[in-house]
This record gives sequence, C-alpha cells and structure tokens, in this order.
Amino acid sequence: MYVERASRLLPGAVVWTNTPSRPGVGRVLPDGCMDLLWHDGRLMVAGPDTRAYLPGGATGPWAGVRFYPGTAPALLGVPAYELRDRRVELAELWPASRVRRLADRVNAAPDPASGLEDLAVRQAAGAEPPDPLLRQVVTALDAGRSVAATADELGLGARQLHRRSLSAFGYGPKTLARILRLRRALALARAGVPFAQTAARAGYADQAHLARDVRELSGLPLGELLGGGG
Repeated sequence: MYVERASRLLPGAVVWTNTPSRPGVGRVLPDGCMDLLWHDGRLMVAGPDTRAYLPGGATGPWAGVRFYPGTAPALLGVPAYELRDRRVELAELWPASRVRRLADRVNAAPDPASGLEDLAVRQAAGAEPPDPLLRQVVTALDAGRSVAATADELGLGARQLHRRSLSAFGYGPKTLARILRLRRALALARAGVPFAQTAARAGYADQAHLARDVRELSGLPLGELLGGGG
C-alpha cells in the first residue's frame, strides 16, 4: 500500500512509504521529481523519468523522500541529467563510507521514512538554498504557459532556460511541460472529468492528442491506466 505525507524538508517535498502487494507491481509515472530511496537497508536515488518506470522483482517495504522538481541536484551534488531514467545506489554519488554511516542511522530510526527525512533535512541545512527561479519555471509551465513565454517572463534566453533545466530537472523545459501537462490531465480524469474536457482543460489539442501522450509517457491507454492496469 502506498501512503504519502508532506515533508518538513522544503515546500512541495513529500515523504512516502510503499509495500507492493506483489513483485513488479506499481507503475511509476514521470513527475519531474527525483527521490531519495530506502529499501532493504540500502540508500538509493531515483533520477527524473522521461517514461514510466516499471519496478523489478524487489519485494518488501520501500520509503522515499520525493523532492520538489529542480531541488534535488543541489542537495545531492549532481546535475539531474546524469541520473535521467536511472535508479542508482547513493554510494555511486557520495563516498561509500559516508553512505554506510547514513544508512546505519536511517536503519536505526523508529521507521525508515522518518530516518530518511531526517537525512534529507540535515543535507539541506548544509547546502545552498534552491534557486527560486526554478520554482518559477515549474509554476509557469504547470499553469500551461509555453516555453517561450516562460523564458520571456523570467528574463532568460531559450538556450539559457534549456541549459538550466537540464541541470535542475534532467531534461529540457519542453519535456518538463509535457510531463506536468500529463499530471494535470490525470488529476482531472481521476476526478471524473470526461476525457474530451480533460484534454481541453489540460492543454492538449484534442482527445486524440491526450491519448497519444498518455500512451507514450505511461505505456498504457488512458482508460487502462486509470483502471489500475499499471
């Protein structure tokens, strides 16, 4: 079962736990975020996805801290594009001896989720604060503004916005906008809004455009995705 709550880390961050009912269940859709993960006593990082991630055969409980889009690279010390569509051990990014000490601390916590959140909060305290411009990028694109309009509003050139997006989000602003649009559409459809209205309100050209995007990003038709086919 999947459960999440707001984190005290940063606005928009989430702490979550999940115990899959069987191996391989639980399709993870792109969301523009990166996660710090705990599983079976190990610490890992999930990079930003450009397509649905299908878990392998790992069983047992998971815990994670999901960072607001664009905030994880400063805390982890690695640009997001290096982790795009990847799950890696934290020891690949930080010294192994340090990661072992951190894992021991998380494993000794009352529960892994709170231990993981404490780790993230301590790391954030020693890192540079997130660039407020990155949150403005997310806000503008999630409101449906075009990449060009977003760049103009923020006083950035197209190339500068693309370069900063690669480091912060793992991909360019057009891909981020597409992923955020998918999240808006799924929220509307799950609330019972008819697919045609969902497409129009989320910013798609039409229902067929929505259907193509959902299949390309999730790997499933919209109806099957909403029915739990993942």
